[in-house]
Amino acid sequence: MHAIETDALTLSYGDTIIINELNVKIPKGEITVFIGSNGCGKSTLLRSIARLLKPKEGTVLLEGSSIAKLPTKEVAKQLAILPQGPVAPEGLTVLQLVKQGRYPYQSWLKQWTEEDEAAVNSALEATGMQDFAERAVDSLSGGQRQRAWIAMTLAQKTDIILLDEPTTYLDLTHQIEILDLLFELNERENRTIVMVLHDLNLACRYAHNLVALKDQKIFAQGRPEDVITCSLVQNVFQMNCDVTVDPLFGTPLCIPHGKGRCIVKEVGVMNG
Repeated sequence: MHAIETDALTLSYGDTIIINELNVKIPKGEITVFIGSNGCGKSTLLRSIARLLKPKEGTVLLEGSSIAKLPTKEVAKQLAILPQGPVAPEGLTVLQLVKQGRYPYQSWLKQWTEEDEAAVNSALEATGMQDFAERAVDSLSGGQRQRAWIAMTLAQKTDIILLDEPTTYLDLTHQIEILDLLFELNERENRTIVMVLHDLNLACRYAHNLVALKDQKIFAQGRPEDVITCSLVQNVFQMNCDVTVDPLFGTPLCIPHGKGRCIVKEVGVMNG
């Protein structure tokens, strides 16, 4: 069984169709990354999978069941989503934010428990945010804030985590830190992770499964080494490039054509 499937999914904003009769299967226990040009529907698809956007037609299946028919709290126990650029209320501490991840487990009959406390502490530890627990979220650096939000999603204890451009606005160091963290969660806990990323090379490095979107449909899907070619990049992004092998990871490495200084005539690795 796949973690998530869509059946003839059509998504729209008003009369504008964004995704048309799309069928996609998200492998369980793997990292899947949606790629495509701006406006192709990556974030819209992610929102629909999380039941934040009602389909015009078609179905989203979560662990084999129609997500539209599941109770909200049941969905929140199976799936967590981190939207792009989330904003916390002014003065909210990291600890208070992470505790919000336990909302699906609260009720009039079941208040805060030792299990909730353990889940919050585990999420803070996994993201390295224990020392920032009493800090206001809006006082943190970009990378720290993103870790705090990821900690909140981890506190939900879901098997599936959706993230919309989790590295946006972060410098390279913090991009790698966030993606390494998600990779470790997948490796260590077998979490199913679905992300939207713009950086093709980072997508290839971390993803087990790439889904390339174009013209309201899936243009290609599969392992990065099977999907990323010069032809695909030209078709999906309208960009000429060379595709070689990442010297550190062996994954596809996209080198875009364009203008710039030419200081070497042979491709190599620069050290120093």
